[in-house]
Amino acid sequence: MTTTDFAAITPTLERQAIELPSWAFGNSGTRFRVFTTPGTPRTPQEKIADAAQVNRVTGLAPTVALHIPWDRVDDYAALRAFAIDHGVDLGTINSNTFQDEEYKFGSLASTDPAVRRRAIDHHFDCIDVMNETGSRDLKIWLADGTNYPGQDDIRRRQDHLAESLATIYERLGTDQRVVLEYKFFEPSFYHMDVPDWGTSYVQVAALGERALVCLDTGHHAPGTNIEFIVAQLLRLKKLGSFDFNSRFYADDDLIVGAADPFQLFRIIAEVIRGGGMAEDSTVAFMLDQCHNIEAKIPGQIRSVLNVQEMTARALLIDRAALDAAQEANDVLGANAVYMDAFYTDVRPLLADSRESRGLPADPMTAFAASGYQAATTEERVGGTQAGWGA
Repeated sequence: MTTTDFAAITPTLERQAIELPSWAFGNSGTRFRVFTTPGTPRTPQEKIADAAQVNRVTGLAPTVALHIPWDRVDDYAALRAFAIDHGVDLGTINSNTFQDEEYKFGSLASTDPAVRRRAIDHHFDCIDVMNETGSRDLKIWLADGTNYPGQDDIRRRQDHLAESLATIYERLGTDQRVVLEYKFFEPSFYHMDVPDWGTSYVQVAALGERALVCLDTGHHAPGTNIEFIVAQLLRLKKLGSFDFNSRFYADDDLIVGAADPFQLFRIIAEVIRGGGMAEDSTVAFMLDQCHNIEAKIPGQIRSVLNVQEMTARALLIDRAALDAAQEANDVLGANAVYMDAFYTDVRPLLADSRESRGLPADPMTAFAASGYQAATTEERVGGTQAGWGA
């Protein structure tokens, strides 16, 4: 790779933006224990302040996603002003219909019309928050499903879900979107009401142009070709957003690219091929991770840098050579084009690029030297640390 090659992909890299999840800065863990960490944020404001540190050293994370009710405040306009003062803005609003007792047997797909009404009203509340924060996207992930054959009528539940989503969609403003996430198992194990991209696509396609699919990279069965799903959704103009994370076995929510960096490369290659990183693209790129044992701010820094590195590598694919090899059915030649790009070490040129923009060449080292972690550990004493459910 030459500096000329890198210069050609610089404009795309410079406009790259990866949204951070507020909940990644709170305490998290496994089904067996949630671990605490000194200096963990206690308020939405402290979560945003931590997220701003990631953007300060990387220039890659200009927005922060909120989770309602975990990030509930009395004044969302003031919260947005706080974020802007810290160099970031508020982004996607995530709903929560998976923790209240009433949702034990479902929410938007529930058999009980009163429960469905309660879940719909919660999403109306989320839209009200969007109106105050200026957010474009309402992201919906549902824990709805069943554990046993015959427990409920799975077809009727799809009808209930469609009706609920249509009611929510009608409330959206003209510049707002809904993105429907899917997950093939957990917490329900016989069936999930939105288990795969096809179900999500069918549901959002019935709603309209401003209803799209959210693809979480950890929400697939082992061996699933995720890049094919990316290609298909972009082809159908229905890919709304990503939730980036990494998995070894199931929905592990590990640092993106940790388990299989080549998979991340392949996914981003299809994003680029489908126009998902074009200047006019509306695809949103977000993280959705839990830092159970590692430090949270460095974990987020490492994550956005991983995405940036694989984006740079994917942008270096020689498309002309690849097209020629594919048209000639040159199997190994086409694969070699892919592998040449994947094995290219872009880190030195990315470091130089950051310095040219006034950013640290090594964001991880810069954050460690800033003293921010030690200061917040000393300051954030008392109160209730944020975590799952708060």
